[in-house]
Amino acid sequence: MPKTITQEKLKRMFDYRNDGVLIWKISPNKRIKVGSVAGCFKFGEYCRIGIKNAFYKRSRLIFCYHKGYFPEGDVDHKNRMRHDDKIENLRDVSRSCNIRNTGNRKDNTSSVKGVTFKVSIGEWCSRISINRKRCFLGHYKTFDNAVCARLAAEQCLEWSGCDSSSPAYKYVKRYILK
Repeated sequence: MPKTITQEKLKRMFDYRNDGVLIWKISPNKRIKVGSVAGCFKFGEYCRIGIKNAFYKRSRLIFCYHKGYFPEGDVDHKNRMRHDDKIENLRDVSRSCNIRNTGNRKDNTSSVKGVTFKVSIGEWCSRISINRKRCFLGHYKTFDNAVCARLAAEQCLEWSGCDSSSPAYKYVKRYILK
């Protein structure tokens, strides 16, 4: 991130709307009019905004606009929605923390990340990935026990600060700790 872009420059260039959108206050070129929405999406990507021959993720610009600095790590979307750049949805996190705050894989049928049913033995299997290595946490007769094993592993690794929306945490809170 170039050091020439500061919070002051961003506030001179843009207005922030409460829905997480930046509006041009100045016209950076002939094609962009004052008052127009800044940035564009490419399919499946984050919104990017061009400033002086460089492109920036809108979420990073909004973070700097409000906090006064560009994070050294990633800007994470707490609700996992890439297009939701409201400042209350953005947080400064490490790359590994950002990767943890992802949704379930498409083939996940249990609704809890890292917990699957192993048909061949008729038990639930619990796993967790640590530094790109899959760690086996055990086989369990009940889904609840497999989820608790996953949550215990997340807590031992101090993931609670990274992913308060952990599917294991949500399940335990909703169904076990009623």
